[in-house]
Amino acid sequence: MAELTEPDAIRDQVREKYAAAARAAAAGAVAPSSCCGPTEVPLTDASGTQVFGDALYGAAEAAGAANAVGASLGCGVPTAVADLHEGETVLDLGSGAGADVLISARRVGTTGRVIGLDMTDEMLELARANAAAAGVANAEFVKGHIEDIPLPEASVDVVISNCVINLSGDKAAVLREVARVLRPGGRFAVSDVIADPSMDEATRADMAQWTGCIAGALTREEFEGMLGAAGLVDVEIRETHRVHEHAAAAIVRARRPAADGGCCAPAAHKDCCEPDAKSDCCGEPAAGAVTASCGCRAA
Repeated sequence: MAELTEPDAIRDQVREKYAAAARAAAAGAVAPSSCCGPTEVPLTDASGTQVFGDALYGAAEAAGAANAVGASLGCGVPTAVADLHEGETVLDLGSGAGADVLISARRVGTTGRVIGLDMTDEMLELARANAAAAGVANAEFVKGHIEDIPLPEASVDVVISNCVINLSGDKAAVLREVARVLRPGGRFAVSDVIADPSMDEATRADMAQWTGCIAGALTREEFEGMLGAAGLVDVEIRETHRVHEHAAAAIVRARRPAADGGCCAPAAHKDCCEPDAKSDCCGEPAAGAVTASCGCRAA
């Protein structure tokens, strides 16, 4: 049994599995391996049901992003619940082959922007190739670590992720970084694995189970606590399907509070800046605001 050690060692193990998965997908493997498991293990649970990967996406979501979706390694479809809007800036943590980046890019339109963050050169190369094949011009892929996001404070409207936060050796740092880069009122909407409180210590201590997206998973209570400690509010965790005897996939949502007297995230504009009568939604108008009767963000 491979034992867990330091966060850097965990990161190296995850990177190795992730890079192998990217190489397999780039080579046209029929069943791409998951970062969520050893490279020779398929994306199914013990009963043979596919619980990770492309089977979780519907035809409408996959349209225009078939190559990237076919190489998906996630445990859900965060774009289905992120409520994306035209003009928003979206950050995908651990963007992999780019499936959720490409889907998001369509939804935010040409006035929006999507950034995929990944630490693995092989995945970044695969994602850029998938974006070029899909003809997507409003997406970019950046190398970096989710514990130290290489973006300015308050620079994105939405943070998404698909079965990646559980792989981090420092999840509290990840969530603090999420809160830092979100604009006031910005949203957090991810798919991830949630551990049962009864998960045994043998599973928790096994590196293979960690790179399999299981051992490193937070419990619901732990995830709620870390989100709150990072300053995020309106936390919602909803199970979608079981992925292991001791864990389930879930949608996790939260938001950064809107700044007092400041501006709303673009997603709020639809509800708070239209009609004009809702003048108290976002505080005092920002200088140069498009709609003068509420604090909408300036164009």
